[in-house]
Amino acid sequence: MYKRYLHDSIQEAMEYFPAILITGARQSGKSTLSMSLCENYITLDDIMMLSLAKNDPVMFVSRLKTPIVIDEIQKAPELLSAIKMAIDSDRRAGQFILTGSANVLDFKNVGDTLAGRIALFELSPLSAVEVKGSAQLFVEQLFKDEFQMDSTGIIDDDTLYSRMLSGMYPDMLSAIEPRIKYIWLSSYISTYIERDIRDIENIRNTDKFARLIHIIATRSGSMLNKADLSNASADLSNASALDVKTLDNHLTLLEMVYQIKRVRPYYANIGKRFVKSEKLFFTDTGILNFLLGIQTVDNMLSSPYIGSIFETFVYNELYKQVSYLLDGTQIYYYRTLDKKEIDFIIERHGKVVAIEVKFAKQVTKEDCRHIIDLQRSSSNFHIGIVMYMGSHILPLGENIWAVPFGHIV
Repeated sequence: MYKRYLHDSIQEAMEYFPAILITGARQSGKSTLSMSLCENYITLDDIMMLSLAKNDPVMFVSRLKTPIVIDEIQKAPELLSAIKMAIDSDRRAGQFILTGSANVLDFKNVGDTLAGRIALFELSPLSAVEVKGSAQLFVEQLFKDEFQMDSTGIIDDDTLYSRMLSGMYPDMLSAIEPRIKYIWLSSYISTYIERDIRDIENIRNTDKFARLIHIIATRSGSMLNKADLSNASADLSNASALDVKTLDNHLTLLEMVYQIKRVRPYYANIGKRFVKSEKLFFTDTGILNFLLGIQTVDNMLSSPYIGSIFETFVYNELYKQVSYLLDGTQIYYYRTLDKKEIDFIIERHGKVVAIEVKFAKQVTKEDCRHIIDLQRSSSNFHIGIVMYMGSHILPLGENIWAVPFGHIV
């Protein structure tokens, strides 16, 4: 079993907060993590337990022996008010560990967020540093006064491609047979995503919703164009496209069950005009490849989507590490109206790191020209990185480096 990077932070928070909420996609390891922190466990996937919780939330909570894990809290959001009442009468820390496969605090009918009583954590699928068992975060190294990387420990291409293909859910990393992986991914899409979505909101046209998921897969790593997505959602028989309101709702639902992320553009007072569109990423490349019909490494490497798949994989590894910092570090992308583009901007404590992603074995100074432009115009610029598929850390300019992606996975 892999130790999760957030384990110690959650354990520490349990000493100060009466309740902890761990959210994240199904099968990302929330139940395993929560049970490592507390042995007393119930799940609302149990129909009998769910019925008792919904029929009389106050009575249900009052009979619980704390500390306790309540798994899949989004199935009975009415429990939150009852938990608030219990906490207000007894402020002891570490009483409730709640987990949810959807962000229950974003539900329309949840009026009480347990503000001041609850610590919030998001658990993504496994990260490369968790699989490796490393305590060093690449993102933290980027913000040090002097950039240094250990040249040892780089993983081979075959391992990297395997992870890109299968994704980073714990079950997928432990599965060996391709057929088992296919069954798992197929079941995940049909059972977990579609079921969880229906638990949150009654979708009138499930066929259009399913079609939209496949369309979005072809746009992972691209700027979000709602008009394009809306028109593409129409089928070949000229059925009506999704209206913008419905499209927004579907995208929000996919975010709530942690299947996509929207990345905001970076704005800076540097005398440039920036685009306002968000970028969209799937949160796991295993799910992404399945939706794209990609089943083997050879299929993936020859796919017209390989650049997008690689960028999506890089984004997810960076996002996971940023989320571990718990200090307000943010990840953006950069694009000006005159088409100067940088794949990722990470901002921490007033410093800016620019990261360009290249699925290539070799890079040149031309690959970092937009990073150099940002460096010249921003007083907050700290370091620039071109992440590529080579094997050596190379200088590309003052405070600009080419770094093999294998160093962070």
